[in-house]
Amino acid sequence: MEMSFASIAALLAAARSLVITGHVHPDGDCLGSVLALYHGLVAAGKKVQMLIDDDIPAMYRFMPGVELIGKPADAKFVCDALVVLDASDAERIGKVGAAVEAPVINIDHHTSNVKFADYWLIDSQAAATGELILRLFREMKTEITEDIAICLYTAIATDCGFFKYANTSPSTLRDAAYLMECGAQPHLIAEQLDTRPLATLTALGKVLQTLEFHAGGQIATISVTREVGEYAQNTEGFINYPRTVEGVEVAIMFKEAEDKNVRVSLRSKNIDVSSIALSFGGGGHMRAAGCTVTGSLKDAQAKVVTAVTEALDRTPL
Repeated sequence: MEMSFASIAALLAAARSLVITGHVHPDGDCLGSVLALYHGLVAAGKKVQMLIDDDIPAMYRFMPGVELIGKPADAKFVCDALVVLDASDAERIGKVGAAVEAPVINIDHHTSNVKFADYWLIDSQAAATGELILRLFREMKTEITEDIAICLYTAIATDCGFFKYANTSPSTLRDAAYLMECGAQPHLIAEQLDTRPLATLTALGKVLQTLEFHAGGQIATISVTREVGEYAQNTEGFINYPRTVEGVEVAIMFKEAEDKNVRVSLRSKNIDVSSIALSFGGGGHMRAAGCTVTGSLKDAQAKVVTAVTEALDRTPL
């Protein structure tokens, strides 16, 4: 059922115990939104558990409360609501769906959202799910503490490329300014996000050596083997390098994961990569999307590059 901010606020007000989750392979918007909502609901007297079915990247561990995020276990969580943030379908939350017995509330901004929840609030015009949480807090009259401001600023800034991407709107900038007034300090947040272990930079050199071009130079790909991925600890941001090459329309990063899966990240300048990701069971935005492909690295590369090439052939640039 499609819901308004007022009706979502009413559902949360009526719930006494909740689980909050986000998508696997969590990014800044996912984690910032989960943590901000957690702080807001705890302040309202709710019993809240955060679950993410994945490891938390080290670069986000500065956010207040991140150490409280758990992983789904064999035990069953029975509560009044499961709040799914920044995820466009049930598969994106991994094992959390099976671990929690509760009605599902979904708040998201992805164009590829399939409306899988019992209750949903989806706004694809928002630059980040963090923007929607801030609007929800205004409806709930939640005090925006410094901790909440840090989390929401991180959510919004990371999902619009620190205000460089086309999804940045005037309201995005106004929200960021307001969060600064509430205690978020952009320079400190940026320092945390930009700090990398030496191992990550060493791994970047290895990954850039895998750079390949397809479709007459319109597609650039890089690959991260499991060995390099484990050494790197964090590969977020690697995809930005092939994206900046002159003539490249779509950048793709392939990352080997466990269980013969390959995580795929796509970035484009003009074509809709969310539809490509959706065809592989993933999702995202028109210009930034991701999916997981089962099979070898070589197989995943062949399948996804073929799909992107076909999309380029259909799209006049």
